[in-house]
Amino acid sequence: MKHDPLRQLVHHISFHPRERLATFLSLSIPEQAEMLRHASKHIRADILAKLPNDAVVALLSYLDPDDATDLARLLLPHRRAEVVRNLNESLQRDLTVLTSFDPDTAAGMMNTDYVQVLSTNTIAEAAERFKVHESRTGRPPTILVMKEGKLLGYLPGHALGVAMPKDHIERYVKHVSTVVHDADHSAVIDLFRSHPHDKAVVLGVRGNVVGIIFADDVLDALKERETAALYNFAGIHAEESVTDPMSVKVKHRYKWLIINLGTAFFASFVVSQFQDVISQFVLLAVYMPIVAGMGGNAATQTLAVMVRGIALRKIDLPHAWKVMRREVGAGMVNGFINGLIVATVVIVMNRDFKIAFILAFAMMANLIVAACFGTIVPLIMQRLGKDPAASATIFITTATDVLGFLVFLGLAQAILL
Repeated sequence: MKHDPLRQLVHHISFHPRERLATFLSLSIPEQAEMLRHASKHIRADILAKLPNDAVVALLSYLDPDDATDLARLLLPHRRAEVVRNLNESLQRDLTVLTSFDPDTAAGMMNTDYVQVLSTNTIAEAAERFKVHESRTGRPPTILVMKEGKLLGYLPGHALGVAMPKDHIERYVKHVSTVVHDADHSAVIDLFRSHPHDKAVVLGVRGNVVGIIFADDVLDALKERETAALYNFAGIHAEESVTDPMSVKVKHRYKWLIINLGTAFFASFVVSQFQDVISQFVLLAVYMPIVAGMGGNAATQTLAVMVRGIALRKIDLPHAWKVMRREVGAGMVNGFINGLIVATVVIVMNRDFKIAFILAFAMMANLIVAACFGTIVPLIMQRLGKDPAASATIFITTATDVLGFLVFLGLAQAILL
């Protein structure tokens, strides 16, 4: 299946729900698996809910255990148990183990494509274990070497070809990184970043091996985290997709919009305190959106840089002052440049030097406010254990709107009345 036909197919089943099941069943199992990899979570769940059990069993049997586990988690618990009972013994055992762990932990990322051998075993014995696993599952395993019940390392695949059959395994063992089963995805990603490698072993509470994570599993987690960060930044639920129905979109968004509505009322209250000056100088109302809009845009720029710095662990609250000085300096310069431009426009179009000065000063002040709040709020949210991308936006936007209007209209009242 080529990329364009696949994209067209995913588009078709996403926006034609009545034809979704029939279209899906018309595909071969490899095509079904490929299509589900590119469909949204909502679409995958909808298809699986409508598929007969034998079709689900056939699909899961085709997939690797970790991919099969991701799909099995979308089934209702009682149906999942029924489907798992009809799988082959090997896959049944793998899915029972994998679905028992929290999907947001290291154990939720792992798979079971490994075999364990003792350090005292020979190369020939390791090769036999390798062949048995591959013939049983159809997938080549990683060979993990154990010594006195503890993980010693792994046996590189090339050793099976170059070593003598009677050689002991221990002389060929290589180090492998480990991670505890309940570590979150961020810890796993940091492990692979700090110690670049292609695999890491997941250990249970007693130091026993429970699974293995490969680099491609980490790449999938990185993609999910990047998507979640983007969605959080916009106040959208991480699981929302462009193909979701209207009811799902409303469910995921209404709380965020209500909170923003509350802050909008707060900004309106500030504006209402300056009705006299606005009624006498209507031109102020014309330029008010510029002050708020520029402050919001500048704050978003600072917030984006800060969230990235926090994600990469380049900045924390104790070291915020140096970053804030630079952001405030940049905000001051950008405020001066944009204030000069907007003041020139006001003078040319309206011949009003006082409002030009007020607007220029308010512009510079609001970009400084944006820099301050855009720097410090996400760091405070992180310190409080909140997601800085999702929770900081509302406070920063409120600050730039309220303080921007306060400076603009307050200065106008002081100068014009």
